[in-house]
Amino acid sequence: MSHVAMIAAARRWLPVALALALAACSGKDETPAPAAQGAAAPAAAAPAAPAVAAKVQSMGTEQLRESASQALRENRMYAPAGDNAIEYYLALRDKTPDDASVKSALTDLLPYTLIAAEQHLGREDFTEAQRLVALIEKVDASAPALPRLKEGLTKGVQVAAKRTEDETEKVKKDAEDRTKQLAEQQRLAEQRAKEAEAAKQIAAQQDVARRDSERQEAERQAAARRDAEQKQQQAAAQQANAARQAATAAAPSLRPVSTPAPRYPAEALRSGTSGEVLVEITVGTDGSVTNARVLRATPSRVFDREALNAVKRWRFEPVTAPVTTRRTLVFAPGG
Repeated sequence: MSHVAMIAAARRWLPVALALALAACSGKDETPAPAAQGAAAPAAAAPAAPAVAAKVQSMGTEQLRESASQALRENRMYAPAGDNAIEYYLALRDKTPDDASVKSALTDLLPYTLIAAEQHLGREDFTEAQRLVALIEKVDASAPALPRLKEGLTKGVQVAAKRTEDETEKVKKDAEDRTKQLAEQQRLAEQRAKEAEAAKQIAAQQDVARRDSERQEAERQAAARRDAEQKQQQAAAQQANAARQAATAAAPSLRPVSTPAPRYPAEALRSGTSGEVLVEITVGTDGSVTNARVLRATPSRVFDREALNAVKRWRFEPVTAPVTTRRTLVFAPGG
């Protein structure tokens, strides 16, 4: 098929292809646009590449025609970059500026490129939109839509850059707020730890003080009890002494009538054992001993019986009231 026939055929199916392209904005001839946040601002990047790829410009005329025809058949009207119909025709136009069929093909391809540029701007794919705008400008620098596309590209890049800046600032501020919050939480945790440690120390000090106070109180009470017991003992001793003195003063003196000596136990006498016995006797009003008991004996149980038998036989002059007194009986061999 000749090149002219190819162009004529393209003109017949281009309106249909245009409708399909409008309905399917993400067809096989386009690369999906990146997310808005990841869109790079083309104006801030390196200088834009030429509208027509260098490898396309280096092709010969026949190769360009064949590549353009193949791209049209495969619906690669403006993408991908470096392998699409519009770039091949632009290179052909540079090489054959008087070829009317090439100019006609570019005129037919221009609406598709305009629509694609609008779509990529809407998706904020500014890199691809800039490439398409460059193609449009190279096809027709006086295209009516070109100023609007360039303005949209500039504003879109500015808006995206401002949004990125705002989001970056927000992330930074959130990070700073989070850092401040963590620092405040750490400060509060350290403060609570210090307060807990201080409370623990105060509790320990109070516990020590309480134990000291309890110990001192226990010592004071024990000392008070000892003092009270000592005073009671002293009072009892004083009372007993006073009673004895009173009894001694009140008791009438005893005048012995008969106080026979005790019999010396035979065994103690044979062994030469000596000793003494302290006895307590009660003398009745008639002068006889009514009661007697051993208080102390040395040696024990040797002279006790004979001492008691002796004092029970003692007689005193009658008294007005019974008298209790103590006598010591001494046992000595040859005494």
